[in-house]
Amino acid sequence: MIHLKPCRGLAVILVGLTLLGGIAAMSETVEGLIKARNGDTMIVQTTMASTVTIMLTDNTQVGQVQGLLKARRKEMSMAALIPGLAVKVEGIYTGENQLTASSVSFKGNDLKQAQAIQAGMHETGAQAQQNKEELAKQNAALQAQNVALQQQQAQLTEHQQKIAANKASIDAAIARFGQLDDYYILDEVVVYFANGKVKVDPKYAPQLVALGDKAKGVDGYVIEVKGYASSAGSVEVNQKLSEDRANAVTNILIQQAHIPLTRMLAPGAMGESHQVGNDKSAEGQAENRRVVVRVLQNKAIAGV
Repeated sequence: MIHLKPCRGLAVILVGLTLLGGIAAMSETVEGLIKARNGDTMIVQTTMASTVTIMLTDNTQVGQVQGLLKARRKEMSMAALIPGLAVKVEGIYTGENQLTASSVSFKGNDLKQAQAIQAGMHETGAQAQQNKEELAKQNAALQAQNVALQQQQAQLTEHQQKIAANKASIDAAIARFGQLDDYYILDEVVVYFANGKVKVDPKYAPQLVALGDKAKGVDGYVIEVKGYASSAGSVEVNQKLSEDRANAVTNILIQQAHIPLTRMLAPGAMGESHQVGNDKSAEGQAENRRVVVRVLQNKAIAGV
């Protein structure tokens, strides 16, 4: 019988081969598109539609395969690993769907295509951001227009309310002014004249002043002065006499009774109209040579 002696060096070699075989069994290859990249982490979407998290380390080799048979390899920077690039990753799984990469390789044409996609996405993103900013400006402008429109509407409503109020005031004024011919006669003085004369007898001055003082206590008063003449003589002469007599009485009211012109109605020259006495007698003619002074108050104003 042949006895073999244990060999210590052989045992070590066998253990080492066993460990290498275990490590080799854990090595995996993943192919797919880089979906996202954040520093030392990549998300790769595989051809099976699953995603794998790829961990990059300082020992990860990045290369571009070249040649007809893709046998040559050009070392590349990790900066080339951009979203959209088709890659082949070799490494060891260190967790569920997590692979620590020992090498990452890709084709030159794939890199150009990914770079073109990235450029297009950047341009599209910039355009989208510009569109977003423009839309925000348009929305802000639209809101400002809405605010301005609301303010204009409020002003228009206010103007319409003012117009309605003014119209109501005007309507009320028209209702009052429509009755200006409808007066209350609050006081009256009749001044008589000698035949052919226009001078006022001094005895009437105190009566006219008293009438003026009384008028000043009436709200909205006006004073009416109308001159008359008898029918003796020509019509033209009598018309002039009635006018001059009315003016003479008006002067006393303004100068002695201090009645403002704004309270005086225009003196009326009535001539031979409205004969109150019998013109065939001297007494009747004396009654017709007169000026009638009245204190008036419009009934509408009196009712305010």
